[in-house]
Amino acid sequence: MKPSLTLMAILFTINAAARAQVAPAATGPTGPTGLPVSGSLHYDLRYTQTEQFYGGPQGDRQMSVVSGEVTYTNANTRRPFILTYSGGDMWTISGEEGGTGIYQHLMASQGFIGHSWAFNLNDNVSYMPQAPTTGFSGIPGVGNLPSSPDQPAQPILTLNTRSVNNMTGATFTHSLGHATSLGINGSYAILRFPDNNGLETNSLGVGAQITRRLNAQNSIFGQYAFSRFSYSGATITMGTQSAQFGYTRMWSRRLKTSVAAGPEWVQGSTGSNIPSSTDLSVSANMTYDARSVTATLGYTQASSGGAGVITQVGVHNKNIYAGLARQQGRNLTLSVTGAYMRTEGLQQQQAGATNGEYGGVSATQRWGRYLVVSASYTAIQQSSSSILPSTAISGLSQVVSFGLGYSPREIRFRK
Repeated sequence: MKPSLTLMAILFTINAAARAQVAPAATGPTGPTGLPVSGSLHYDLRYTQTEQFYGGPQGDRQMSVVSGEVTYTNANTRRPFILTYSGGDMWTISGEEGGTGIYQHLMASQGFIGHSWAFNLNDNVSYMPQAPTTGFSGIPGVGNLPSSPDQPAQPILTLNTRSVNNMTGATFTHSLGHATSLGINGSYAILRFPDNNGLETNSLGVGAQITRRLNAQNSIFGQYAFSRFSYSGATITMGTQSAQFGYTRMWSRRLKTSVAAGPEWVQGSTGSNIPSSTDLSVSANMTYDARSVTATLGYTQASSGGAGVITQVGVHNKNIYAGLARQQGRNLTLSVTGAYMRTEGLQQQQAGATNGEYGGVSATQRWGRYLVVSASYTAIQQSSSSILPSTAISGLSQVVSFGLGYSPREIRFRK
C-alpha cells in the first residue's frame, strides 16, 4: 500500500504545483514570470480500467491503473533540455493476480549547441512489471501516444517479470564544412530483474558517422558501431561490429526517409556458447510530420546481447514498427501503433525463433478545458519454436481500456 500512496502523493504534488503556476493569469499569455526557469510544461493525470484477455497460463483479469505523465521543455535554444516522466500504479480488481504494482519511465536530454558543433547527454530509465509494448509508458491501455521502439531491451514479450532498464548516452556532432559533418556517440546500458527471472545484461556501445550532403534533398553517410555485452554472474561476453552505408532524402518539409545497410560481425568469448558469424545489419525509417498528422515507419535488423529471458543469450533481432497520430480538430486525437519482432537465438542449441506482433488503436477526446476521456484496444500475438519461460505471452492476448483524465493546456512561463 505504501508505494501506491507515495505515487499518489507525487502525482498530486505535480498537480498542485502546476495549478499554482496557472493561477496568476494577469501575467499574460506566456504564463507567470519571476520563476527560476523558463519554458513549457505539460502534464496529465489519468484513471484507467482495463479488461485483459491473455492466452496461455496467464488467464484473464480486470485491472485499474492510476497514472500520470509530465513533460518539461526549456526555452533555451543553445542549451535545450527536455524531461519526461510517466508512471502509475496497477492493481487487480478480479481474475488472475500478477503483473501489478508501480511502473515508472523517466527520460532526460540536455543539449549544448555551438556555432559548428552540438553535444547531447541523455538518460532513459524505466521500472516495469512486464516487457514494455505500446506508448511511452510501455503499458497497454493507459492512453498515451505511440512510440517507435528500436531494438527493445526485451524483444520477447513477457508478463509478471519485473525489470529495471537504464541507458545513458552521449552524442557529439561537428561540421567539417558546409556539406560534411562528423558524429560520435557512446552509450552504456543495464538490464536487471529484481526477481532473478531474466537475463541480466550490461552493454557498452560506441560509434562514429560521416555524413555528406549532396544537395538540399539528398545526403549519404557511412557509420561504424561496436558493442560489447556481458552478463551478471557469468564470465561469457559477446561483441558485435558493424559498418553501414546509408542514404537520406528529404522529399519535402514534411517527409523524410533514411536507409542504411552493411555487414555485422558477431563474436563470443567462447565459440561453443556464441559462435562467430557474419550477418547483415539494416536500419531504415520514414517520418512524416504535418500540422495534424504525425507518422513513422521503420525497420531494424541487428544482433544484441540477449532477449530479456534466461534461454536467449545472444540473439538476432528483426523489428518492424509503425505509428500514426492524427489530431481531429482541437479536441480529438486518434492514434495507431504496431510492431513485428522476430528474435532468433545465436547459440546452436537455442537456434529457434520467436515471433511477436502487437498493435493498438486509441482515441482521446477533450471535454471542456481540463477533462479528457480515452479508449484503446491492444492486441498482442506471440509464438515461438524455442523453450520460453512461463511468464512469456503465448498465443493471442487482448487489452481493452477506458479512462478518464485531467489534462490542462500546455503551460508556458518565463523568468
